[in-house]
Amino acid sequence: MKKLNAFEKDILTAYEKGELKSTSPSKAELAKFKAAATATFLKEKRVNIRLSTPDLMDIQARALEEGMPYQTLIASVLHKFVCRGGLWSHHPV
Repeated sequence: MKKLNAFEKDILTAYEKGELKSTSPSKAELAKFKAAATATFLKEKRVNIRLSTPDLMDIQARALEEGMPYQTLIASVLHKFVCRGGLWSHHPV
């Protein structure tokens, strides 16, 4: 297990003591979550790219390890790249 920061330790402690209560989201929150999920999975555009054969084979092998289609893996990697600010971002992985 990775090391927990202070905030995560507080949450874990509260959970273990039974201090956390389960709540149901409001209708407005459910609508917001549903819209976010729909937008996440909405694929409107098709992109064609050329890859070297060894790169494609490595991507396909990695996708098999991850249990997903290789096209989904490529889309996921690109999404993370865009959301985290590129190759040299200062965001933690």
